[in-house]
Amino acid sequence: MTERVEFTADGITLVGDLRVPGGPGPHPALVFTGPFTGTRDQVTGLYAARLAEAGYATLAFDHRNWGESGGQPRRHEDPQGKLHDLRAAVSLLRARPEVDGERIGAVGICLGGGYALRFAAFDPRVKAFAGIAGAYNNPYAMRAGMSPQGYRGALASFTEILERQDRGGPVEYLPAVAEEGEAAMPGDEPFAYYGTERGASPHWRNEVTRASIRELVTVDNMTGADFLSPTPGLIVHGVVDRFCSPEGAEEAYKRIDGPKKLIWLDARLHIDLYDAEPYVTQAVEAVTAFLGEHL
Repeated sequence: MTERVEFTADGITLVGDLRVPGGPGPHPALVFTGPFTGTRDQVTGLYAARLAEAGYATLAFDHRNWGESGGQPRRHEDPQGKLHDLRAAVSLLRARPEVDGERIGAVGICLGGGYALRFAAFDPRVKAFAGIAGAYNNPYAMRAGMSPQGYRGALASFTEILERQDRGGPVEYLPAVAEEGEAAMPGDEPFAYYGTERGASPHWRNEVTRASIRELVTVDNMTGADFLSPTPGLIVHGVVDRFCSPEGAEEAYKRIDGPKKLIWLDARLHIDLYDAEPYVTQAVEAVTAFLGEHL
């Protein structure tokens, strides 16, 4: 059974899909958060449906500013807001009679892997974490990758954008994906999912605020790994990933005290774990086995 649900976080209305498996409840439940710019009928919806088939009540929803949920500016990344959204989503799950409120896990895919990790680390209501092809952003790694001077220059350029907006200028946008030219996620691989029928959604638009990139390079979700224990954590990642580095996944795993597990899949593209087989099935089976032991 799939039910459209609405709930609020910080006064903002959020829209989600609650899937409840057949059979007697209450059921263990999972809340989902997913890729940068993604909506609930894309990657998170696919995983939520597959894990509902495995016996979990699942909630995939649109974060504030995205999809059918409220919030301004539209299509703007709000790291702290996303954590508030996840908190409200768990509150909703715990209020549902179909859900066992003491058996709730957080599952994150891509950028959502980092958010789910950080959220699970600081919310004791979450009893297990799973990250799939996760981006475990932290500013130290971003600065190292860009050079200190390059990082400082990027911050300056984003500050100029925000200052123009603070003075009454319009919110500035750029394409989310593009095969060629400027985009938040440039290149053929992101376009192969979001720019084609693979990721087609009536709720997704090919734009994102320019200031969102500042949020990506300054947010520290890796810190969740240091605080996750004793909550069990699973990391599932492809051996080759140009967008969410295997090195970042390994660092997150090493920084988790445990209980923990790391599973490498023979995937060669980041988006393989969005919707391609056999990788999605392998990830679902890994999550199901881990949660069967720990949730």
